[in-house]
Amino acid sequence: MELEEIKTRMHEGKLYFCNNEKLMAEQMEYLDRLYDFNQTRPSELEKREKMLQEMFAEIGEGCYIEPPFYANWGGRHVHFGNHVYANFCLSLVDDSHIYVGDHVMFAPKVTVAAGTHPIHPGLRSRQAQYNMPVHIGNNVWIGANSVILPGVTIGDNSVIGAGSVVTKDIPANVVAVGNPCKVMREIGERDLQYYHRNMLIDLE
Repeated sequence: MELEEIKTRMHEGKLYFCNNEKLMAEQMEYLDRLYDFNQTRPSELEKREKMLQEMFAEIGEGCYIEPPFYANWGGRHVHFGNHVYANFCLSLVDDSHIYVGDHVMFAPKVTVAAGTHPIHPGLRSRQAQYNMPVHIGNNVWIGANSVILPGVTIGDNSVIGAGSVVTKDIPANVVAVGNPCKVMREIGERDLQYYHRNMLIDLE
């Protein structure tokens, strides 16, 4: 299979072999950039910002990623909106597109996977793979150690509780948690009054 056909299949949900030498050589270039990003000092904020602009498919204003940051393609297929914050150890399996809206927060050790493998062991032994894009809406908060699986969409304003495994779409304006992740409740008027249990919001 030629390289261009493989690269097309990567974004069509079709099987391909990810151990193609030309594909791996191209991927290595992006991984070298990612390595350089992870070696930056905390004070080198402008340098990090410039590097992310070169690494990502798209990235908006005011985004911050705390190293170490991991990505299969170094962010090549990642689309960040504005003011996205990622705490340390964000892992993006970006073999296809990952779309993230504005004002999204990633807690530590979150994994977002667009890439996966077939069940059949014969195909897996030959490094067959397929990908499905992930969509994360605006104002989403994803708790620590959560995993977002291929093809999932998370609606605007929703909260994914720590340790969740998101296997199916999550609607907007809900709190969802668990393995598999399920909706616990809607975000409502009480959340405008209390920030934790019976603790009143005292900020304007």
